[in-house]
Amino acid sequence: MSEEQKLGTAELPPRYDPKQVEDEYYQYWMDGGFYHAPVIEGRQPYTIVIPPPNVTGTLHLGHALNNTMIDILIRWKRMQGHPTLYLPGTDHAGLATQIRVEEDLRKSGGPTRHELGREAFVAKVWDWKERYHATITSQLRKLGVSVDWDREAFTMDERLSRAVRAFFVQLYKKGLIYQGTRITHWCPKDQTALSDIEVDYEERDGHMWHFRYPLADGTGDIVIATTRPETMLGDTAVAVNPEDERYKHLVGKMLRHPATGREIPIIADSYVDKEFGTGCVKITPFHDPNDFEIGLRHNLEMPQVIGPRGEMTEAAGKYAGLDRYECRKRIVADAEAEGWLVKVEDHKHAVGCCARCGTVIEPLISRQWYVKMKPLAEPAAKAVGSGQIKIVPERFTKVYLHWMENIQDWCISRQIWWGHRIPVWYCDDCGHLTVAETDPTQCEKCGSANIRQDEDALDTWFSSALWPFSTLGWPDETRDLGYFFPTDVLVTGYDILFFWVARMIFSSLELTGKIPFHTVVLHGLVRDAQGRKMSKSLGNGVDPIDVINQYGTDALRFMLVTGSSPGNDIRFQTERVENARNFANKLWNASRFVLMNLADWEPAEDADLQYDLADRWIRHRFNEAARAVNALLAEYQYGEAARTIYDFIWSEFCDWYIELVKPRLYNQEDPTRAAAQETLALVLEATLRLLHPFMPYITEAIWQRLPAQSQPVEIAPEIARQAGRSELPPSISVTGYPTPLGGWDDAEAAGRMGLIIDTIRALRSIRAEFRLGEHTKINAIVMATSDQALSVLEEGRAFIESLGKTAELTIQPVADAKPQNAATAVLAGAEVYVPVGGLIDVDKEIERISKELKTTEADLTKLLGKLANEGFLAKARPEVIAKTREEAAALAEKKGALEARLEMLRKLQ
Repeated sequence: MSEEQKLGTAELPPRYDPKQVEDEYYQYWMDGGFYHAPVIEGRQPYTIVIPPPNVTGTLHLGHALNNTMIDILIRWKRMQGHPTLYLPGTDHAGLATQIRVEEDLRKSGGPTRHELGREAFVAKVWDWKERYHATITSQLRKLGVSVDWDREAFTMDERLSRAVRAFFVQLYKKGLIYQGTRITHWCPKDQTALSDIEVDYEERDGHMWHFRYPLADGTGDIVIATTRPETMLGDTAVAVNPEDERYKHLVGKMLRHPATGREIPIIADSYVDKEFGTGCVKITPFHDPNDFEIGLRHNLEMPQVIGPRGEMTEAAGKYAGLDRYECRKRIVADAEAEGWLVKVEDHKHAVGCCARCGTVIEPLISRQWYVKMKPLAEPAAKAVGSGQIKIVPERFTKVYLHWMENIQDWCISRQIWWGHRIPVWYCDDCGHLTVAETDPTQCEKCGSANIRQDEDALDTWFSSALWPFSTLGWPDETRDLGYFFPTDVLVTGYDILFFWVARMIFSSLELTGKIPFHTVVLHGLVRDAQGRKMSKSLGNGVDPIDVINQYGTDALRFMLVTGSSPGNDIRFQTERVENARNFANKLWNASRFVLMNLADWEPAEDADLQYDLADRWIRHRFNEAARAVNALLAEYQYGEAARTIYDFIWSEFCDWYIELVKPRLYNQEDPTRAAAQETLALVLEATLRLLHPFMPYITEAIWQRLPAQSQPVEIAPEIARQAGRSELPPSISVTGYPTPLGGWDDAEAAGRMGLIIDTIRALRSIRAEFRLGEHTKINAIVMATSDQALSVLEEGRAFIESLGKTAELTIQPVADAKPQNAATAVLAGAEVYVPVGGLIDVDKEIERISKELKTTEADLTKLLGKLANEGFLAKARPEVIAKTREEAAALAEKKGALEARLEMLRKLQ
């Protein structure tokens, strides 16, 4: 950036080039230290921590949405004068990253993880981390986020690793971490245990197989139903309800297992539902969590017949070595051939799948580390239930509380190498467990040096749960921790409410005694134009950098928040990005016009200027926009705030005010010209500040060239000092965020200008309806319904003549006699008449509109028929049905407008 540009003396180029502006200004912000968060005692800080992106790959549109939303709040609060910290960082992502690196090794033909060994493999992952960390930080810079890079963190930084160990040791000493042998969710592909919320349940079509189990004494049989025949090889009992009269006499008898030939007992357990199926349940303790509990109660054997890779074990007998699904086919075939298959029914059921790779999980008994959740969940639930922490939108509060009330113990050990290794050492001499924050050299009980660390790593969310305070120095009482913690708002997707948000809340309360943030703002997912989730399999993913390269960062940011609302998904549509790009161009061109007309302008006192109605109106409308945007941002209504700014800039400032003042600007002798210049300059400058959090680049680029700029906020000098600068260069990002300005409210002017604008719109609408081109001269008669309205219309005569493009304008009170052969519009305060009889061929126009009406009616009938078709409603995707309804509504509206126009034309015949 040239010195001329920095000083704001250069003219705006004819075209806005986002690429040039964005690269230059981000570096300008970094060099200026504008986003280094200062610690200023006595001033209330504002802090948001980034939801750290995983170093598994590059950022997607969801990250772009999340960071845009955070950055809007941060820039808004910084401009309000708060010492503001937007803390960046990345997450090591444990299992997810290890999977990606293993896939990379496979594709390149390199050695496997086990061939490399732990140390060499972890080194490979660190290389991966460095590569993708660089990519992610580059992408964040492209997004224009105003983060404090001096405080960047990584979940496996030395200081964060120390926090993780302190967390583990503290919970262990309180008895809240324990090692237990129980049924866990096991992913056969990723070869690790999973926690409950890492399992997705999908409704799938399957079967229910009914098998005959004969009594060992030959006196009969009972029928068992199962959806997983392969697990029957591990049956060690059949259970019935003790109150079930059908089977009471069989309890204690033995069955001969039809597939293995082993004898197994019939037991009674109240878990069995008498009304479900046959009332008899096969018990496979090693492969079902409910069966495991029954097995413990009845002291049953627990053979493992399915191995960790989904293969049948030696305990499966003749089926050993088969894949679990191949084994299922063989058992069913054998049952049919040998006569113990009774029947097969179609059956829909929920199938648990690994949330990361989609593999159907296996419930297996294993020894894992767990966090005891009930003592931690209760205060975390109370913090939200009492309103101490607010969740936006509020409907997610119930979802959060329900999960907390029904929470299960958290399995935190993972059979992986990348991550925080569990800080537990086993003594091979005395068997004692040493749990320590620093690596021990000997057993704390017997002193033996023959100790070895647990091989497993911690669930990645165990470290992420500490993010709001470990990044600020916990467990040390650092200056940053004391000043910036608790943080203020957490902005994140609703899909990680349990994975991350809940865990941060209970971890913070347990370790610091404080809530980690006072508000959680949940946003939705970014879906494709058809409403589908973006995925590799569908090939519908969109790289935010590709969008930025084509349309610019500001266009992407504005598109993402426009139309968004907390908790709801949004759709990515190229047309919407184009609209945002067009909005940026509109602002750029309007600003060029303003600057070109301020060459001879010098600020003046209001008392020395003659403001006209348009000046007073646009100032009032700016105040209303500023008031609304501040209120909407306080409620996290990004979409409505963006829409308010868009409407003000595009419609009121550009399309109306600039057009209204052109005659005054072009007339050097006009006594109100200086007032018009003053208003243009001040409103544009304040409007740029209003828009800045949403579109930071273009607003900075224009603001730098303005002949008058607002003063920096009070904290700006301290930002400069702590960033190591003697003075702070000018930047819009550290000026005050607009609030309603004193003396600018003028409801009377707004009301008067409203009638004038409505009159001009009515004239434009009549032109459009009757296809009268801009160069067609029209006469207009405007009848005022009151003396006040008459006065307003006379005051606005020049505006109406100029923008309504009238050859002759008559303004008069309402009269009984109405103009003949005239198109009409009735407004609040006036009636507008435009004689069109001599301007159009009425008969030809009636013929044209009649044809258009006929086509519209046919199209509408077709769509209404579709919507009345039960088959279409049952088979079509929801988004297709919704689009059809929208099209039908639009056609119905068009039909009504065409009918009204025909009626008007027939009156002219």
